[in-house]
Amino acid sequence: MENRQIIVERATKTVYRDGDTIVKQFVPGYAKSAVLKEAFNHALAEEAGLSVPELLGVKDTGEGWALFIRRIEGRTMAQAMADEPEKLEIYMEQFVQIQSSIHKATCRQMGRLKDKLNAQISSLRDDLDASTRYELHVRLENMKPHTKITHGDFNPTNVLLGDDGKIYVLDWAHAAIGNASADAAMTYLLFALEDQKKADLYLKCFCRSNDIAIQYVQKWLPIVAAAQMTKQHGAEREFLTGWTQVVEFE
Repeated sequence: MENRQIIVERATKTVYRDGDTIVKQFVPGYAKSAVLKEAFNHALAEEAGLSVPELLGVKDTGEGWALFIRRIEGRTMAQAMADEPEKLEIYMEQFVQIQSSIHKATCRQMGRLKDKLNAQISSLRDDLDASTRYELHVRLENMKPHTKITHGDFNPTNVLLGDDGKIYVLDWAHAAIGNASADAAMTYLLFALEDQKKADLYLKCFCRSNDIAIQYVQKWLPIVAAAQMTKQHGAEREFLTGWTQVVEFE
């Protein structure tokens, strides 16, 4: 206990350092299946050749289920952007390149993003009326099916710039196989929840780098906003609800 150095605390988990190990400790009662799924996704990302810290194990610690991951010294992309704001565009271009490298990989064993998004939309019966949910389901079904690895929570806090000169991608809980533009739309929303200027810069960089029309990524925004509503509360949830009502973007 005395060796623990807490990195972050959330309602469902605490992440802390313990020597050369990072422990992601979930609260008692947190679904074992969700923890094992995250561990499975992390292992699949490793096997797909993506740059992730080594997964050392997963077990019930007596305080709940936990993941054990090899500790990598470094700073997150979010820290780098905050420390060197004059280099924001350089870091954003690098951030986009890292995400695009993930999208070049595939893995048959991962779950389908489309199935996950449909389930999340269906779960919002108390938040979105039947017509809105129907329109979101139809829009999702009309999107092109892809088999690319999507991270699902790709934001600068989940990119680690290692002191060893390597870059590592963290937190594979939401990874799935699907359309890269859906992943980009989710990243855009995560930026927009914090800083709209960064969100706009990210979208511009992503679409330019991947030769994708901004309008196509924007078509995903109502869908991924609904999905993100299942994870947010309060003002952020209200913000996301507004995005689900948008049919077309200028």
